[in-house]
Amino acid sequence: MARRFAARSLSLFACAFLAGAVSQVGVSVAQETAVPSSAAEIKLSFAPVVKNVAPAVVNVYASRTVQQRQRSPFFDDPFFRRFFGDMGGGSAPNTRKRVQSSLGSGVIISADGTIITNHHVIADADEVRVALSDRREYDAEIVLRDERTDLAVLRIRDDEGNFPFVQFANSDDLEVGDLVLAIGNPFGVGQTVTQGIVSAVARTQVGVSDYQFFIQTDAAINPGNSGGALVDLKGRLVGINTAIFSRSGGSNGIGFAIPANMVEVVADASTSGDYVRRPWVGTSLQAVTSDIAEGLGLERPQGVLVTDVHPDSPAENAGLEVGDLILAVGEAQINDPDSFGYRLATQKLGAEASFTVSRGGEVFEIKVKLAAAPETTPRDERSIGGRSPFAGLTVLNLSPAVSEELRMGSVYEGVVVAQVERGSNAAYIGLRSGDVLLGVNGEVIEDTRDLEQLSKERPNVWRIEFLRDGRVRTIAVR
Repeated sequence: MARRFAARSLSLFACAFLAGAVSQVGVSVAQETAVPSSAAEIKLSFAPVVKNVAPAVVNVYASRTVQQRQRSPFFDDPFFRRFFGDMGGGSAPNTRKRVQSSLGSGVIISADGTIITNHHVIADADEVRVALSDRREYDAEIVLRDERTDLAVLRIRDDEGNFPFVQFANSDDLEVGDLVLAIGNPFGVGQTVTQGIVSAVARTQVGVSDYQFFIQTDAAINPGNSGGALVDLKGRLVGINTAIFSRSGGSNGIGFAIPANMVEVVADASTSGDYVRRPWVGTSLQAVTSDIAEGLGLERPQGVLVTDVHPDSPAENAGLEVGDLILAVGEAQINDPDSFGYRLATQKLGAEASFTVSRGGEVFEIKVKLAAAPETTPRDERSIGGRSPFAGLTVLNLSPAVSEELRMGSVYEGVVVAQVERGSNAAYIGLRSGDVLLGVNGEVIEDTRDLEQLSKERPNVWRIEFLRDGRVRTIAVR
């Protein structure tokens, strides 16, 4: 069972529900929303929806083999080690293989056996198996991993296909108070159905993925259900349940689901490649606080403030300027950078997005052509060896494309650390993935070739300047 932890002392447990799938035969349910007004209406049941949805709900079993070092407890005794040294911690200690496993849920979304689940359910997995509600089991291959949305796409290894599946709903049509069902396997007890309402939409600041935009529900969900689905009363997928807030680990009625519109973007990406290509407009944004709203003459905080526009970006080409206030994308209102990021990520590449913009008290619309982030500078990946403080680094030249891949925000120039080898010189002095290397002993690092050349020098002291978390830092290494 996967678990996450949230701030403010609340434990964030990864959970979600198998949400069933609807077969191609429609479910017979009322088309209009109404409050029960008679005893007969109170006796109405969700059973017809569940019968159609449950066959597409699967359990996901992920496993990986790890090497576990064996050592005698005597080697933990300082007196023993004083005489015999660290014989149990040498370069080739006795090891044994151990299988780690995790249990989650998934939803079949097409007849060929394509499944959506959470990324954290199958992260680092060597083998994945899925079990259907009729007790059939299949091996599954991992088609796409997208850690940024905490979603993954699997495909059942079976040539016959013709599996039951769920259809997508438009999650933007959800309203607070709508009834929803969750089907999953809480604590491994077996397939379970829970019912609740939509408690909130467009919930941000949850801390589960890069795209902080979730459906909140009070349907009971518990650890072990990660990657399952939330469905409406027509049996359509409205979200992938991903996390709950809980102090005890059990359900407190506060669960979060990734909206179906985002899920569909990741599912579509799996048919054309092994990663998700997202739209990029080339702006930096800031949330509008009450002080900023007062300074702009607004009655209340709304929209997001443009603080930077990248040269020759879609935003600049569309006429967006620093100081503009983006109020909406299409018909969806924007209240913070997270909601803007979600609305942008659910748009299609090559399409035009309509931004409602306020500038100097005038409100107007602009059309922004959505394109993938370009690699304006070749990344020229290099691994640094030798004996310098940079030994063990894998570095890349930054560009909008690399910045997007590494989640660097609006940092588009310089040399970025993509990877740090464990136990290396670079790891020892504290360099991390995501650090942007700026200079060494007063010499500017413009590209990876510069860094490689500088790493071959032998000064008495290395003064390294780098950017981390928006702050320039300097360290000195003898």
